[in-house]
Amino acid sequence: MSRKYKFYNKEGLYFVSFATVYWIDVFVRPLYNDVLVESLNYSITNLGLELYCWCIMPSHVHLIFKAKDNNPDKVLGRIKEHTSKTLVKAIKENSQESRKEWMLWMFERAGLKSSNVKGNQFWQHNNKPIELWSTEVIEQKADYLHDNPVVAGFVNEAWHWKYSSAVDYSGGKGLIKIEYL
Repeated sequence: MSRKYKFYNKEGLYFVSFATVYWIDVFVRPLYNDVLVESLNYSITNLGLELYCWCIMPSHVHLIFKAKDNNPDKVLGRIKEHTSKTLVKAIKENSQESRKEWMLWMFERAGLKSSNVKGNQFWQHNNKPIELWSTEVIEQKADYLHDNPVVAGFVNEAWHWKYSSAVDYSGGKGLIKIEYL
């Protein structure tokens, strides 16, 4: 995690974004999205993650969450650590991945540039958690998060994006059991 940005109110509700190194578009294959979805589901069940909104974009992830045990930094760290190892392994083992050598080289290159990484670095270090302190700010961040695929031109309606909680807020059932705002 960044040395600059901190979770000051451990009991707070937070908006966070985190991206792959060099903004590599990893999440363009369902296999890699599924790894992240499984990790978030595991974190809800086993790590005390309270997930309210989420969206996976090709090179980054947005979450609105709390930690039941008032340890948001540790929960986010565990998610990023697990997914980085699992995703690099999935890329290595994916015989269909046309960008395999290039992506692995980029992860290795990023790891060599970082003093606190041994081997590959998948995620950028900074998370920039933003505490959501009012209804207005919560709604603004939830709308931003859910509208991200629309603004990017991937879908016309936010709830059409499979890897997002927008479908849950539109009356459907998404891939992750969320808490509602």
